[in-house]
Amino acid sequence: MSLPPVIVVAPDKFKGSLTAPAVAAAIEQGLRRVWPDAEIRACPMADGGDGTLDTILSRGGARGLREVSGASGATLIAAYGIVDAPEGRTAVIEIAQVVALIDPVGTATPVERRTTRGVGLLIRALLDDGIRRFLVGLGGSSTNDGGAGMLAALGMRFVDAGGRDVAPTPEGLCELARVDAATIDQRLAQSDITIMSDVDNPLCGAHGATAIFGPQKGVRAADVAHIDATLARYAGMVEIEMARSTAQTAGAGAAGGLGFALLQVGGRLRSGADVVAEVVGLDRALRGADWAIVGEGRTDAQTLLRKAPIVVAERARAANVPVTLLSGAIDTAALPELNHHFSGCFALPAGPVRQDESIALAAVLLADRAEALARLWAAAAT
Repeated sequence: MSLPPVIVVAPDKFKGSLTAPAVAAAIEQGLRRVWPDAEIRACPMADGGDGTLDTILSRGGARGLREVSGASGATLIAAYGIVDAPEGRTAVIEIAQVVALIDPVGTATPVERRTTRGVGLLIRALLDDGIRRFLVGLGGSSTNDGGAGMLAALGMRFVDAGGRDVAPTPEGLCELARVDAATIDQRLAQSDITIMSDVDNPLCGAHGATAIFGPQKGVRAADVAHIDATLARYAGMVEIEMARSTAQTAGAGAAGGLGFALLQVGGRLRSGADVVAEVVGLDRALRGADWAIVGEGRTDAQTLLRKAPIVVAERARAANVPVTLLSGAIDTAALPELNHHFSGCFALPAGPVRQDESIALAAVLLADRAEALARLWAAAAT
């Protein structure tokens, strides 16, 4: 290769270690040891989960902070983003900023009493600011309330047989007798809400939110059926009141059923990685590129369900750009299928290393491994 190469660097975050922009910067550092004059087009990626906000804002926009309530009801400060788009100002909401699975205060409360009310409060505050376009990333949530808390914060009432309000939590919804949407925020009808998710689970049933994701949030095996039945009953009432049938829609079970609630207020579900790819201009970056590098903290069979590395690989293939996977770790059981998507799959450690050491040294290891790949690529091109 006589001219310096054009390389697209489009990794996801390395969870627990580096943000996607930081991963991209480390890979670029290694590449420039071989090609100081290379054109590196950094396009950090995300799939709608935690890290999505940082990734989108790395391309421009403003970060804001709002006081809302977390999963436990305790006050917290949630970050959000405002980006200028051709269609108008757009708010970027990452629900992990409000009801994160890693929030010790929120998860100290039993999952039956956790609520997504803070998500609704954030949306309402942004509506007050004049925002009518939203990108909402679902991922990394600790809640399993079917989005009832969000709907309550946006004006929907949940009442018992005596007409008293019930808490919009799995526990409170056991007493639900009637849903009233008469006072729901009418500005939602004039809003454009894109729901970013990488799961296709319905709200209820054997593949629903509670059965599949509930246990990792603290739902006891003995309580799965009861909570699932409670959410199914709640969803039926909401669907009748809103005249929308969405409980069985693929993705309605995302974020403990928050996908269902957002669909009920007019949201549209899309692949989170596809949305981020469009926001960061991935297709434009791939035009005329010689090579692309993707990666994530751990690559396994879940990656094949169109998580960020696969979405980049699909778009790179369409642009006739070879793409290499460079991840923190790779599940060897998934390699046979992964090899169909990538021109080489590589993990970070060059030798035995403890996981905590690998996490702490991720940036150094990334730069070193990117340099090694670049030298291999350069030798093959001569």
